[in-house]
Amino acid sequence: MAERRPPCIVLGVTGSIAAFRAADLASGMVQKGWEVHAILTGDGARFITPLTLSALTHRPVHTSLWEEAEGGRMGHLDLARMADVVVVAPATADCLARAAHGMAGDVLGAVLLASRAPLVFAPAMNTQMWRHAATQANVRILTQRGARWVGPGEGRLACGEVGPGRMAPVAEILAEVGKALTKTKAKKVSP
Repeated sequence: MAERRPPCIVLGVTGSIAAFRAADLASGMVQKGWEVHAILTGDGARFITPLTLSALTHRPVHTSLWEEAEGGRMGHLDLARMADVVVVAPATADCLARAAHGMAGDVLGAVLLASRAPLVFAPAMNTQMWRHAATQANVRILTQRGARWVGPGEGRLACGEVGPGRMAPVAEILAEVGKALTKTKAKKVSP
């Protein structure tokens, strides 16, 4: 009998002040028994370090599109294939735009483009950026492609404005990832 592997979650962390909350999210995922592979964008690394995410996930953090996997394979393609769910938290306006338009110039963009796993976004940005027509158009594009959304929440933002743009609470993100995993398992079992 084949040994069951734990669910594999690819966690993308982008350049938002909310990136510090990705540490709690990664820890919560590991506590659920999920295998977590973190991707940290260059802008995300301005807010949280690879060492923090590596310590919490017990795995190296992916920061470059050019990382090689075993046997000379491209690491981003391995991540895309092994993911049961891809989560981007926080997801900035730039990340949403790049994902909506298939831009794969960094490791996160390449994984988003190559993976067929369910995709969960937890947006975090300034209220005006969230409400902007371009961002809302990108949300519609990604939703039409099957993306799932958690938040953004409303409240006081780091910039001092009050409105939508806060990253959703970690518990809500974990719950949505759990739902996506359940749906993924159901697809694999059905004939």
